[in-house]
Amino acid sequence: MYAGAYAHDLWFTDLRRGSPSPVGTAVLWAALATGVLSMTLLDDGVGVNLFLVALPATLTAYFAARQAGRLQARPWTLAWGIGGIALLLVPALRAALWPSLLAVATAVGLASLALHGPRTWAGVVLSPFGLVDSLFKGAGWGWRGLRTRAGKASGNVGSALRVLVVTAVLLLVFGALFAGADAAFADLLSRLLPDTSVGDGPWRLVLFGLGLLGALAAAHSAAAPLWWDSFRTSPGRARGRGEWALPLLLLCVLFAAFNAIQLAVLFGGYRAVLDKTGQTYSAYARQGFWQLLVATLLTLLVIVLALRWAPRGGPGDRNLVRGVLGTLCALTLIVVASAVRRMDMYVEAYGLTRLRISVVAVELWLGLVILLIMAAGVRGARRLPRAVAASAAAVVLAFGLASPDGLIAENNVRRYEKTHKLDLDYARGLSADAVPALDRLEEPMRSCVLGPLAEGLGPATASWYEISWGEVHARQILKERPPVTTDPGTCGSSGESLEYDR
Repeated sequence: MYAGAYAHDLWFTDLRRGSPSPVGTAVLWAALATGVLSMTLLDDGVGVNLFLVALPATLTAYFAARQAGRLQARPWTLAWGIGGIALLLVPALRAALWPSLLAVATAVGLASLALHGPRTWAGVVLSPFGLVDSLFKGAGWGWRGLRTRAGKASGNVGSALRVLVVTAVLLLVFGALFAGADAAFADLLSRLLPDTSVGDGPWRLVLFGLGLLGALAAAHSAAAPLWWDSFRTSPGRARGRGEWALPLLLLCVLFAAFNAIQLAVLFGGYRAVLDKTGQTYSAYARQGFWQLLVATLLTLLVIVLALRWAPRGGPGDRNLVRGVLGTLCALTLIVVASAVRRMDMYVEAYGLTRLRISVVAVELWLGLVILLIMAAGVRGARRLPRAVAASAAAVVLAFGLASPDGLIAENNVRRYEKTHKLDLDYARGLSADAVPALDRLEEPMRSCVLGPLAEGLGPATASWYEISWGEVHARQILKERPPVTTDPGTCGSSGESLEYDR
């Protein structure tokens, strides 16, 4: 039992570059500011509040890294940090929750990369676990530093508390007087300041603790990161040229035959699909997209395994590996294009949904990864792990800023104008980002869709920091042209095909 625990501790000791120095005063103040902003801003709804909370948390890590002597302007570290902050703009701009959650999760991943500075595949994948490891260690580290400073400067602490109390009293008294004297000033205060009540006290204390712990965890990781790059996997046993290349060459032949048919059928138009397959345009598209998506993923796995067992005898072996895997990658790009084309056909027949736009984005990202692998085969694979991570973050950022719900509504409105078919239930389930496009519908269809959306938004009671620009824009449209009351029978049938799946 003790031996196992000792081995576990030793394993983490080997990963950590060193023990952090005592926590600095600037780190404590920045962490406290993060906790206070979390308590006051992260109450209900997301918007620019996540961005505001991230600023002092970033300063906490900055001060800790500077104190530890790790503050170096490395390009990748700056890229991770700037990318993480940029991703937090998605909740501030878009009302849809699902791309915002994806952006926030990706921002946390980029923050872990900035704090640990990994370069290898193991480091890129395992870096987020470093924040988990620092979550409680950072709390103990901060508490020890706070006790040390409180013991050395108890008089200063008392003076600071007196200043805070006097300042709070003055602001509350005169703020209340000015609010009572002018209704416009009172309205401004109600919009700028958080609405607090005694019943919210426990929840706000939880938010304060989460913000404080998160900031201290980031600071602890910045001061003493885990060296995940120390994980090394031994390369697989090199195979002979024939043993290694024959299966891959046959796979390339299979890919080439499939791609030849795709180029002839998919890009030949609607009549070619009917003549060659006897299927409808949409049925042919739906039949193969998911298989092609899985084929793309499996191809990436094949490339990884092929590199592990590739022959490594000299320049001839390297040229063979580059030629065979380069050909396989090029053929896979055609498979990616075929899958995207199939989904385009499917959307043309049945419209766009969240699932469809998401899987197309994933397929396009996989194509980008294949291009990066091809570039690594020419210029070297040293930067490939970080490049793949950066490409994933860039796709998530572009996906969120493009407003997927808005794109879905735009596509389906254009399709409705041509076919007069629209899935009303699905359109009503979109977020406020879809309102600008749905506003172009003619009555009574417009009110049939925007009426439930307006009811879902409810009254505009959220604070400025809890609301996105997408919701503000939607409310402005609905205020200028409010939905009219419609007969329930008018909105009962959309005329959409039952094949319109989610």
